[in-house]
Amino acid sequence: MTRLVAGLAAAALLLTACSTAEDEGAGGTAGFVGGDGSVTIIAPEERSAAPVLEGETLDGETLSTADLAGQPLIINVWGSWCAPCRAEAPELVKSAAELEGSANFLGINTRDTLAAAQAFERSFGIEYPSLHDPDGVLLLEFAQLPPKAIPSTVIIDAEGRVAARVLGEVSASTLKGIVEDVNAS
Repeated sequence: MTRLVAGLAAAALLLTACSTAEDEGAGGTAGFVGGDGSVTIIAPEERSAAPVLEGETLDGETLSTADLAGQPLIINVWGSWCAPCRAEAPELVKSAAELEGSANFLGINTRDTLAAAQAFERSFGIEYPSLHDPDGVLLLEFAQLPPKAIPSTVIIDAEGRVAARVLGEVSASTLKGIVEDVNAS
């Protein structure tokens, strides 16, 4: 029963998450609100432990964020139906290449079919793993600093604590700066 309630809460959250004026009446994305690009950075002494997320990747493998511990983890929440997600995808691919060895990347695909999500990753050349979360249940794990819009990006520090969040599209340069700040703290 708790999972059902959590799933319904996630669905309600997602129904307020990602759209532009051009998307109105377009079907699946109607009613979604994109983030404003705001960046929230948490001071090291105020950070709390990030949730351990576990699930199945778009490739059918089981993955846990515990397996990615030891360096910063950039978690991007996205959907193939989300125009801002499509706009930021090349920036994330660029960031993953630039930050290789100093940060791990993980996507959380939400409100998508497996086929649509896989096609999105192929189209943009995304090589880092993405968890398939069609009901948005994984998003509920971020109690301290939830990803409130699609796309959202959450940065976990090397100690496994939530360090920053970006609501909306993120550029490669912004993401690099955030990771540098997190690594320096």
